[in-house]
Amino acid sequence: MSLYIKIGEYFTINKITTGFLIALLSSGAIYLDWMGFVSPLLNTILGVLTFYYLLQSDQKVWFWSGFFIGVLWFWWICMSFFNYGFAWAIPMGVIFIGWVYGTIFLIIAKLSEYIPQKLGSSNSKLWSLIIKSILLLLLSYLHPIEFDWFKPELIFTNSYIGVQKWQFAIVLIAIVLSIYKKNLLYLSIVIFSFPFSNYLNSTPLPHHNIAISGSNITVEDKWNPKLLNMQIDRVFSQIERAINDKKSLIIFPESVLPIFLNTKADLMTQLEAYSNDISIVMGSLYHNGIPRNSTYIFSKGSFLVANKVVLVPFGEQNPLPKWMGDIINKIFFDGAPDYVADSEPTDYIINGVTYRNGICFEGTSRELYTMKSIKTHNMDTLRDQKSKGIPKEMILISNNGWVVPSIEPTEQKILLQFYSKKFGTTIYHSVNMSPSYIIHNGKVYR
Repeated sequence: MSLYIKIGEYFTINKITTGFLIALLSSGAIYLDWMGFVSPLLNTILGVLTFYYLLQSDQKVWFWSGFFIGVLWFWWICMSFFNYGFAWAIPMGVIFIGWVYGTIFLIIAKLSEYIPQKLGSSNSKLWSLIIKSILLLLLSYLHPIEFDWFKPELIFTNSYIGVQKWQFAIVLIAIVLSIYKKNLLYLSIVIFSFPFSNYLNSTPLPHHNIAISGSNITVEDKWNPKLLNMQIDRVFSQIERAINDKKSLIIFPESVLPIFLNTKADLMTQLEAYSNDISIVMGSLYHNGIPRNSTYIFSKGSFLVANKVVLVPFGEQNPLPKWMGDIINKIFFDGAPDYVADSEPTDYIINGVTYRNGICFEGTSRELYTMKSIKTHNMDTLRDQKSKGIPKEMILISNNGWVVPSIEPTEQKILLQFYSKKFGTTIYHSVNMSPSYIIHNGKVYR
């Protein structure tokens, strides 16, 4: 069979349509949430149907499922091209994203057929289903170009199915048995994936008297030097309002002051003075020989700078080999140097409460929740120490202006709900260009 015919077999209406429908099922919870509708029952059904149809499909359908999942889940990545003057590249970017995930899914499907044949298994159908399931379980550990937002179990975040790996494994076992035995009654096994512990061990929402400030400033306006004074005035106005409201802490979004704040002595002095009345957490840039995307924490007349540890691929750090990265930076970013990440996350203690520092993308990265060594600064006693363990509370600041309007803020929120459920972390999220909120026990509070 010629290569032309082999490739042509992938471009049949049936294979493309089936792959698209599976991708549509997988995306249902995201897009419904984006439209303001969240139904745990419907999300459970959509998630189970996604894997039920995917597991019994052939490798051609797997390719198209992966392709359209990549497109439907992550097309918004290319929205940032608008801000760099490369809108013409958006279609190519979207197709590239689809091709990356389509290729990953195709490899999984091929391995599920190749391994049983190589082992000479007499029950290739069952082994194929088992291998597909195992690779789906492991898929969340694969980060194409250091981007880790695709997690198959994310589909079940707002459903009656838990988000732990063992719960996802139960779902896959139920589906494999129902397909292999040709009996849908086996799907009832998914009952055992219900997150009982989330309900039995739920805790009340902490009340720390916090003001979470949001903003709605476009990227173009944010980096317009003519509007800088307006942005500074707005920050001080909100601080004064929070003080009048007797708040103990106010949180501002990422890069709320789009300047190298540590080089502005007058502003730093004013913020330190305000911090005698209220603790302040805000995003800005930091420069000490190298540029960093940072959080500034002001409390009791002193300040701390917490730098980002997980950088955005391409947006802040180029994950390609240096010679390729230099070319990309020259074409798209006018040769600007990459930001530099810190080696370990920062925890800080304010009013006796320990918060993990998070800046946008890194708040949706498992790494920020699981790193072993964390530097901790006590803003109450001005002492440094080391800590370890999963954070109980996190202050996360974001700027979604680069990728709106899109589903990105919704997908970001679902990921944060996923990690809140998985690790039990309460997240205080201050955002530019989308709503701010608190996530506790996986639930969203505005």
